[in-house]
Formats: sequence, C-alpha cells, structure tokens
Amino acid sequence: MTLSAEEIERYARHIVLRDVGGPGQQRLKAARVLVIGAGGLGAPMLQYLAAAGVGVIGVADDDEVSLSNLQRQVIHGSMDVGRLKVESAQDAVERLNPNVVVEPHALRVTAEDARALVADYDIVADGSDNFATRYIVSDACFYEKKPLVTAAVGGFDASLTTLRPFETGPDGAPNPTYRCLFPAPPPPGAVPTCEEAGVLGALTGIVGAMMALEVIREIVGFGEGLVGRLVLFDARMMRFETLRYAYDPDNPLSGVTAPR
Repeated sequence: MTLSAEEIERYARHIVLRDVGGPGQQRLKAARVLVIGAGGLGAPMLQYLAAAGVGVIGVADDDEVSLSNLQRQVIHGSMDVGRLKVESAQDAVERLNPNVVVEPHALRVTAEDARALVADYDIVADGSDNFATRYIVSDACFYEKKPLVTAAVGGFDASLTTLRPFETGPDGAPNPTYRCLFPAPPPPGAVPTCEEAGVLGALTGIVGAMMALEVIREIVGFGEGLVGRLVLFDARMMRFETLRYAYDPDNPLSGVTAPR
C-alpha cells in the first residue's frame, strides 16, 4: 500500500526510524484495528493510533459522553456531553488525521456479537472498564485467532499485556490465554468500579498510550512483544514491573480438557 506525498511528510518521523521506515508505515496504513471502549484508555489510544496512520480504526462503545468523563477521556470535550462516544471519537480522529477511516460501532459487546465484530479486524485493543467485557472479548479473539492487547486501570494502578493464544511460543508450548492469567472474573461487587473508587486521569493517558504503542509494535513487528508478559504500573511510586506468565493446561479455552 503506497503512501501519498502528504502522508510521507505527515509520517516523516516514523519513516526515518530504522525499525519502522516506509514498509512499517505502509503496514500501519493497511491495518484494521478494533478499539473496545472510547473512554479513559480508548481515548488516548485512539488519538495515537490515528496519529500513527493506522488505516482503519473500529470503535465499539454504547455510552454517551458525560461531564465526569472529561477528567480523563481526552478525546471528548465539553461540547460533546450527551453525544455518543463513538460519534465524538470519530469526529476527533477525523480532525486529527483525515487519512484514517473510522468505523463506529455504537453497541455494548456481547457474547452473541463479539466474534463477528472482531473477525473483521487484524488486531483488537480492549480498553473496556468491566470484567464481563474483557472475558467476552478475549474469548472471541481466541476463537477468531486475532491478537489482543488488553489493559486495565484502577485508582493508581494498571496492567497491560498482549495475547496470541492461537499460536505457540519459541519453545513450542502454546501461548497463554487471558484465562491462563485470570482464570475467572471476581465475584460481583468484589472490585469497586471506577465510579466508586476513582481513577487518576493522567494514569489512563499513560496506559492508553502504552496500548497504542503495543498495537503499533504488533503491526510493524519490532521489539519484544508482551505475549506471556504482564506489565504492572504503580503510579504512586512511578514504578514499572514486568511479570512472566505461561500457558495453563487447565484453562477452559485451550487446555487439555477444552472442547476441540
């Protein structure tokens, strides 16, 4: 996929990077990325994916912009209160980079529609704010064989990883699934919601940008990905840790007793 003269100038700082270059920028232009959620994580992620020149970005969210969102959901503004988030996000992306095609999906992802939704994209990035959606999306990506970048924030803490459970690792063992890392969601009410516990606005910006970076690395193919590695960030201490995790043969998706 060729780049126009305008795109060459727009993406010049990418193109001169040895690990990206013209071929990497062309891969970004050809990519189709689905972002789940246009909120705290999705907002900065959408901005950086659009600025990077991802060709098609799908946005799935059924919510409307509220005033309390604006402390962290930086793709929306005061004039967007009451609008669908996917519409506000689409307008913002198109202002930022008219070369990007936005596909809005004004819906809440369910187990019934998740597989059909993710099947139309090359890679999925889940910035949703609830456990039910994270499990639905991760299961759908497993069955549809789509790479998944997934993150979560809470208060002053965050986590981030990438999943390719439909592939094997360098040692020949299966890559882990989301359920290898978190076998089951916590009981209802066990973890306070963002509304109940609060969240540091700038934290979502950092983690959303990290998600965009990981999506870009997956598309272009540079560096060591986060498959089998969980990044933890403590904003109080400004401390990053990376933990390794592995395939669990008892997981219900690809484990030894999983249906074939």
